[in-house]
Amino acid sequence: MSTAKNSLDTGLVRELAAILRDADLGEVEVEHDGLRIRVSKASPMQAPAPVQYAAAPAPAAAPASPAAAAPAPAAAPVSANAVTSPMVGTVYLSPEPGSKAFIQVGDKVKKGDTLMLVEAMKTFNPVEAPQAGTVKEIIVQDAQPVEFGEPLIVIE
Repeated sequence: MSTAKNSLDTGLVRELAAILRDADLGEVEVEHDGLRIRVSKASPMQAPAPVQYAAAPAPAAAPASPAAAAPAPAAAPVSANAVTSPMVGTVYLSPEPGSKAFIQVGDKVKKGDTLMLVEAMKTFNPVEAPQAGTVKEIIVQDAQPVEFGEPLIVIE
């Protein structure tokens, strides 16, 4: 019988640490098949940021050729109702290339509805609505790289 300790891939932990170092990130986290691994840098004066966790979906086919990411618009004040990225990765607004987007501005959503996907290390992670409301703004574009904590969408 296999245990989490016996099935831990130390190579994956080393790879996450390398990503953390190379991208100058404070934290990297992945979840796959019920195993969650988080690698973070220690900071004596920094409190951990709140994180929204979502269950990993069934593996989906990766897009054949993601569209070029558009440059981010000039920094604007972010709403307190912004849903942020739970991880570093690439955001996708639809379940697969060419299909209808999960949500559009003006749509009403319920708590737990899938808003978009963030792909990290070939795993597609749903970003779920933390509350019921109306989609006021979609801040990101399809196939755009995102950072941990980056605002994605505003729900009011």
